Amino acid sequence: MIKKLILLSLMCGAMLYADPLSGTALPNLSIKLMDGGQTSLDELLKEGPVLVNFWATWCAPCKKEMIHLNKYHIKYKDNGFKVICVSTDATKSMSKVKSYIKSKKYKFLVGLDPNSEIMKKMNAVLMPTTLIINQKREVLWYHQGYILGDEVDIEEQIRQSLNLDGKISE
Repeated sequence: MIKKLILLSLMCGAMLYADPLSGTALPNLSIKLMDGGQTSLDELLKEGPVLVNFWATWCAPCKKEMIHLNKYHIKYKDNGFKVICVSTDATKSMSKVKSYIKSKKYKFLVGLDPNSEIMKKMNAVLMPTTLIINQKREVLWYHQGYILGDEVDIEEQIRQSLNLDGKISE
């Protein structure tokens, strides 16, 4: 009986956090970059789909997921794919963001959203939240949270967004 209740609560939780943006066209959002520059969703989408990830320096699952996101950014960049990880840390924590990213030598773009304005427009509630967006600014995939093994699903979704068939190679 307890197992059934746990399973039922997990299913209900999954429905609550189901993909609320799937197929939704997002506005051309402007994103401040860690390096001081500025970009927009349209600019990021010029060459292909983009994975947008919301994270914070205090979020351990975010940091675990970012290792994989960096690999995917490098692996699929020749296919026009980009990753941008958007920090939701407060303005006073920006030095932590910069030192963390530099220490890990991540290659993906890093956006800054200290007031969570972009996060709210993309309906991100939990950390991390990951979206894959196509060139029409439509949300192809939306996922909240990260547990070990989610990286497999993330890569499958990336490959689908790029119309890549076949087995995933390292």
